[in-house]
Amino acid sequence: MLYSSAEDWRAAPRKRVLFFGMSGLGKTYVSNMLREEGSWFHYSIDYRIGTRYMGEYIADNAKAEAMKVPFLRDLLLTDSIYIGSNLTFENLTPVSAYLGKPGDPAKGGLAMHEYRRRQDQFRQAEIYALLDTHYFIDRAERLYGYPHFICDTGGSICEWVDPEDPKDPVMSELDKHTLMVWIKGDDAHTQELIRRFDKAPKPMAYQPEFLTWAWEAYLAETGKTETQVDPDTFIRWTYAKALAHRQPRYEAMANWGITVTADAVAAVRDEAGFIDLIADAIEAHRA
Repeated sequence: MLYSSAEDWRAAPRKRVLFFGMSGLGKTYVSNMLREEGSWFHYSIDYRIGTRYMGEYIADNAKAEAMKVPFLRDLLLTDSIYIGSNLTFENLTPVSAYLGKPGDPAKGGLAMHEYRRRQDQFRQAEIYALLDTHYFIDRAERLYGYPHFICDTGGSICEWVDPEDPKDPVMSELDKHTLMVWIKGDDAHTQELIRRFDKAPKPMAYQPEFLTWAWEAYLAETGKTETQVDPDTFIRWTYAKALAHRQPRYEAMANWGITVTADAVAAVRDEAGFIDLIADAIEAHRA
């Protein structure tokens, strides 16, 4: 690991950490807190995806919808208006809105072939953004003078890597430059995430093989055709299964770094508490 002991971690003049785990367990909470401390650079993978790698896709999709409205079409064709996404660390909705949901077009659903195309665009974008981590570590210190670095990954990181392969290009690159930290939830956290998702379902990125299985299983179970599927109902049906699919992948990724619990993360209130949390986890890993 990047830090061989708790003492090594505490004494390090440059602390570089990458969080991974299910969305909603505290990755962004801690990243925002550390950024506000003033000496940590917060690298958001989802923000990088939306601005650098999918910004044009997102804007073009919005323009395509605007072109369906005669008034807006005329303004666009004469360059009289500008359409873009207002993406921020706190508002990543443009990315999920572009990903969309499959199913009935009358309910906002996408045809499965288009849905898969966007899923693949996101997969490539996330891999590129993850591989940009070292560039941003260097940029944060060289350009802005930040000694410390926190990488806030999306929940789908586990879908694109093979943690069992010591030569996996993404995992080996991240391992070289960061201490990877899994935020592990328990059954109660999982049930709370499912409850929240059921209340406000939002698009997700899926491993292609998992998506194929889920889609075929849902159609077989419901007897619906592609255009009859309610998009929100499908992604609600899929969510708990997606969490179960991801859990062993996160566990395998944890072998590359250390593990902290979601409850311990929620209890962190400042930089000192965070440093203690990581020090304790390093020692637990060595035991």
